[in-house]
Parts: sequence; C-alpha cells; structure tokens
Amino acid sequence: MADGAPPTLTVRDRSIAIRLFEVTVVDGPDRGKRAVSGGDELTIGTSAGNDLQLTDAGVSRHHCAIRTTERGLELRDLSSTNGTLLGECEVVKVVIRGAARLRLGSTVVAVELLDREIDQPLAEDQRYGELVGASPAMRRLYPVIQRCAEATATVLIEGETGTGKELVAESIHRASTRRHGPFAVVDCAALPRTLIEAELFGHVRGAFTGADRDRSGALVDAAGGTVLLDEIGELPLELQPVLLRALENRTVRPLGSARHQPIDVRILAATHRDLRVEVNRKRFRADLYYRLHVLRIEIPPLRQRAGDIAVLCEHFWRTFRPDSVPPPELVADLVAQPWPGNVRELRNAVERAAASGAPPELRAAQSYVQAKHQAVEDWERGWVEQLLDAHHGNLSRAARAARMGRSHLRQLARRHLAAAHDPDPDEPA
Repeated sequence: MADGAPPTLTVRDRSIAIRLFEVTVVDGPDRGKRAVSGGDELTIGTSAGNDLQLTDAGVSRHHCAIRTTERGLELRDLSSTNGTLLGECEVVKVVIRGAARLRLGSTVVAVELLDREIDQPLAEDQRYGELVGASPAMRRLYPVIQRCAEATATVLIEGETGTGKELVAESIHRASTRRHGPFAVVDCAALPRTLIEAELFGHVRGAFTGADRDRSGALVDAAGGTVLLDEIGELPLELQPVLLRALENRTVRPLGSARHQPIDVRILAATHRDLRVEVNRKRFRADLYYRLHVLRIEIPPLRQRAGDIAVLCEHFWRTFRPDSVPPPELVADLVAQPWPGNVRELRNAVERAAASGAPPELRAAQSYVQAKHQAVEDWERGWVEQLLDAHHGNLSRAARAARMGRSHLRQLARRHLAAAHDPDPDEPA
C-alpha cells in the first residue's frame, strides 16, 4: 500500500481482517453525504439498494463498486451511462492504493481508508458438503453458505463459468430445513424461449403445439424443496415480470390455464453475469434483481484459490481412479497452469489424464498443451481400438453405435491404428 499504509485485506489463521474505507460526497447535489464500507464491497448509485445512494441525474442506478482486495481497493464501473472518472481517466477497473477522488456525473466523491477493520471468520474444515478447498477464499465461503442455508430468503449465487455455482446451490439445499424435499434445476440458458415458461410454470393440454397433456412446472413439482434458476441472467426480458409476480404472490398460472396454483419452494438463482450491469443495460429488470438479491454469495475463481489446485487434482483423480493417487508430475504440471475455465476445466483435464492411465510420457517438463494433447491422443487410441474390437472391425456398425459419422471414425482409425478398418462389403453405408 502507498505511504506504508497497512494492507486492506489480511489473512490470519482463523479469520480475514478487512480494512474499512469511507466514501464522502465532496461536490454535487448530495454534498456531505457519506458511507462506510461494512464488508469487502461498497456500491454507489441512485437505486435504493446501494450503500451510497445519490440523487444526481448523471449517476446510473448501479454506477460503480469498490471492493477490498489484497492489492488495495478495486474500483469497477458497472457499465454506467456517463462513466466513472479517476482524474482525467475514465475507469473500467483499477486498483486504488491510497486516497482518491472520483467523478460520477456531476458528483465528486472522496475515497479514504480508515484505521478500522472487521474480521470475517474462516472455516476450519477444508470442505463443505461436496465443495473442496483449503484456500482462505474457500474457507471464507463456507460460513457464508451455512448462513444462507439456515435462512429462508432467496439467494443470488454469482461466479464465473465453471466455479461450481450449482454445487453451492445444492450444498445450501442439503444443509437447509428443506433438505428432505426435491432439489430442481431450471437452466434458463439451455431452454428455448418458448419452453422456459412451460418449464417453470407448467401448462395445460393444448396450450401450444405438442402439449398433449397437462404438466406442472418446476415451481410446483419441487413443493417442499428448492428450485435453482441457473443462469438467471439469460431469462428473456418478457418473462421476467411473470417470474417476479410468481415469486411475490407465491402462485403460478400454467400456460393455457386461468387458475393459479400455490407454490411452496425456496428460490436460489445463479448467474455468471453481474446483474447490476444487466440492469444498467436494460436487459434485466431492477425489481426482479432486488427480489432475487436478498442474500448473495460470490464464488471465487480458481485463480484466487492459491493451493487448491493440488487438492482438487487429488480429489478428482480419486473420483475416476479410486485405487491410486495422481502422479506427482501430473499434479506439478497442472498446478503450473492457468485455469480460465475454473474448476470445471481442471476436472476435465484430470479426467482425461485418468482415462489415459497418466502415461509415463507426461512429464512436468512438457507444457500443458503438450501434456493435454498426449493424454487425449492416448485415450482416443484406446477408445477406437475397443470400439472396433466390440464390433469385430465393422466400421459401419461401430460408427452407428458411437453415434458418429463413418468417415470420421475411419479417419480416427487410420490415424491411431496400423491398418484402416473398412466396412464389410455387404454392410450398407
């Protein structure tokens, strides 16, 4: 930190110390107004949910956020209309290491670190349910999950793709009073727009083409349990008020029906997007955002989980090969790699290595790309051999069983095997 100031975030044995900071309006319509951070993030904007709520018409609903990190205070503009200026520079994301002044619309705010801090507890365990990780970032997450599990309110789970949002949601469900009820997942990104409403609320026979019978939706089927609305940021704008009414009234009306049905579910929502940005861009309703954002969990990306890659590597390896441990050279190579795809990408890499038997050729001296290519090639060769052996070398039958084109399978056979396998003369193509 600048000028020998103490760090803004300090990891201790059983807690994380977060240094507080204050934001004060020094010029503009709200001059004199101030807010002190109560955790590791403070938000500024005109909406009521912000820590510092302004009246300046040039400020967006969710204008910017300031977060405490180990490097300093991270300032991030939330896709505001008029931007966030630090000096003469318009900021997208920057780390502030000392006092600073920001301009938002016609408002100027001063940011200042305080000589006070709060402690957030770290769990002693290295896992929570199916979640695995001994890093401070994960041990900080576990108590938050537990508090959310003990509550009954809606939870918004945020995190990059592959960080394990569905696993966190299931952990909340399993630790809650609804653990004996169903846990249902509705993927708002995977379903066609025409089917999302029927999947959520149900439909009656004849409501649309193909609706040959009545069907209750997920919000009714999961009575007594929990429904995860996965990738809620992808929900079409025209369906958002329908969902909002269902959550507020605790009833749903199936497509094609005039009758409302009561629902008894707890709602969890997950997204890889920052919904505050989506609200500013008019792609997500502000009222639905606040209805979902009662409690919030943010899952750290793998790059912020120092030390967890080796732990996860061993955990995944034992899932695929319970009778062995991962080769040390494999672990060393994986630890040295970046993981933009997060835990999901790491799991896939370990699965490929385990399926190929982690060949001796895989050495830490190889790059990740080289090691991955070798593992995939070895697995693919073994798969082609077993497939063709199972069908007595008949390429057509093997291709149909594998649900792939015959020409593609022939190419794989020619690349991996000494002799190409051709279809029997009397076998139709």
